[in-house]
Amino acid sequence: MRYPRPTTRQRSPRAAEAATRPGPGRTEAGLVALRVVVGGLVAAHGVQKMTHRLGGAGLAAGAEEFRRDGFRGGRLTALAAGTGQAGGGLLLAAGLLTPLAVGAVASVMTVAATVKYPHGLWVQDDGYEFPLVLIVTVAAVGLNGPGAWSLDRLAGVDWPASAGLAGCAAGVLAGLATRRMLWRANGHGVREATHGP
Repeated sequence: MRYPRPTTRQRSPRAAEAATRPGPGRTEAGLVALRVVVGGLVAAHGVQKMTHRLGGAGLAAGAEEFRRDGFRGGRLTALAAGTGQAGGGLLLAAGLLTPLAVGAVASVMTVAATVKYPHGLWVQDDGYEFPLVLIVTVAAVGLNGPGAWSLDRLAGVDWPASAGLAGCAAGVLAGLATRRMLWRANGHGVREATHGP
C-alpha cells in the first residue's frame, strides 16, 4: 500500500524550511546576474570616460569633467578613473580576483560619492545615492564571494569573506586618499564652488 507524501505542514519544521529555500542553482544564477549587470555597467562607464565608445565623450571631456569637479591631473586623472572602472567592472563581472575587483570599484565610487556628497543623498539632486548603492553592492559580493559560477572558483580559488571585506575597505580608503591628494585647495570647480567641500 502506498502512502501519500506528507505536505509541507505535515513535515518537521526543519524539513519544511529546507523545502522552501531556493536551491543552489537559483542562488548562483542570482550572483551571476548581479555581478554581470553591476560589473558590466561600471566597466561601460569607465570606457565612456576614456573613449567615444558606448556614447562616451572621450578622454578630453572626461578630463574637463574632473577639472570642473575640482580635481588636479586632467587627462591622467580621467584615465586612472576610467581604467579603474573598466578593469574593476570586468573583473567583477567575470568573478575573477574578486577582492581586487571589489576594491577597484569601491575606490572609484568613493571618489564619486565625495564629489556628490555636498548635494545630499538623493540622485535627483545629483547626490551620492547611486555611488553608495554600488559600494554596498560590491561589499556584499566581497562578503559572499563571487559564487560557484565564476573564474575564481574555476581556478580553484575560494576567497574568505575577510578578503572581500578587506578589498572593499581598502578601496574606500584609497578613494578618500585619492580625493585628498588630487583635490585642489584653491580654484574649486564650478560645481563645488557653490556647495563647499
